[in-house]
Amino acid sequence: MAEDTGRGTSRRAFLRGSVAAGGALLGAGMAQAADPDPLITTVQPWAQGFGDGVDATPYGLPIRFEEDVIRRNVEWLTADTISSINFTPIHALDGTITPAGCAFERHHSGAIELAKEDYRLMINGLVETPMVFSYADLERFPRENHVYFCECAANSGMEWAGAQLNGAQFTHGMIHNMEYSGIPLRTLLAEAGWSGETEGKWVYVEGADASSNGRSIPMEKALDDCLVAIKANGEALRKEHGYPARLVVPGWEGNMWVKWIRRIEVMDGPVESREETSKYTDTLADGTSRKWTWVMDAKSVVTSPSPQMPITHGQGPVVITGMAWSGHGRITRVDVSKDGGKTWETARLAREGENKALTRFYLDTVWEGEEWLLQSRAIDETGYVQPTKAQLREVRGLNSIYHNNAIQTWWIKSNGEAENVEVS
Repeated sequence: MAEDTGRGTSRRAFLRGSVAAGGALLGAGMAQAADPDPLITTVQPWAQGFGDGVDATPYGLPIRFEEDVIRRNVEWLTADTISSINFTPIHALDGTITPAGCAFERHHSGAIELAKEDYRLMINGLVETPMVFSYADLERFPRENHVYFCECAANSGMEWAGAQLNGAQFTHGMIHNMEYSGIPLRTLLAEAGWSGETEGKWVYVEGADASSNGRSIPMEKALDDCLVAIKANGEALRKEHGYPARLVVPGWEGNMWVKWIRRIEVMDGPVESREETSKYTDTLADGTSRKWTWVMDAKSVVTSPSPQMPITHGQGPVVITGMAWSGHGRITRVDVSKDGGKTWETARLAREGENKALTRFYLDTVWEGEEWLLQSRAIDETGYVQPTKAQLREVRGLNSIYHNNAIQTWWIKSNGEAENVEVS
């Protein structure tokens, strides 16, 4: 069988090349045959007795050796954690599905406890028969399963004015990607007697928490792919993710994914609430603000190597990996640059991009101790190419907070450490 040469070299070939080029792999921790490894030649404690029984942890938890893979917040970012955010440890994950226990949180008045028995969802306004559904009612409707990313509009927002936070978790960690199970919003609207008209019509959605976090959504989007989700990754929603039911608005900013959703009102126009006027609008260089910029444009980030995932094994083969996504649809290509955008290599997608979901990419390469200015660039099915920071600032200026989808740069140093930087 011929080797898959991909971009001119195979994994097997550059493994051979690395050893031939000076034994870098051996010097980086791979033992030579002449030096027996006691972890192989000696029976270890874990192989001399019994392990835990099947009921030791009724709900499975990560092993203690992975206790550093957790959500983190930035203490100075907000005055109080009640109205704040924490960050998914994207640097330490692989694949595309985010474990619910690692998926970022964003609260406006804290995560509330709402039992299924106490849950109610009202649909009112311009419908034939205003209705109230219990959780048990929702379970009786036909449901769908879809994998979608949820990204806070402020993800990477602190990077607008320059490189700020030293870690992919903090620059890009306001995102998760989970499989949601729920009822299409169009199904519930039809049950309440919605006529199906879309021209000039909107829905206003609000949550049961103290902030209510009300948002207006055009009827076209409501009827397209929005879900009232009751499960995520196969289990009940977590408290911090809106248990027992939340709205899913695929490809659009996370603030619209209203948690603990309690009311959906059909209206002749948008409400223009606080969350869509003074917040979640894009302030331009001249002081004016754009509103209704819901879609999260194509974006990507290298998660390893990165500041929290330095190269520690020395010179030789290294796997560059990261994630790409687009609110406009599927990711079709990701390019990687090691020289700050002067030249690009096409990365390998782990699998074909999915609609409005994270795509994992890999570039199998060799590091010989040189400095890299490491970047990734996403292209989606519409042909949109992820912009540089300079291109984005040319249009938006420096006054924005939201929708920063610019190319990220990591400076990989000769010792393998990485730092968040910008290139001009």
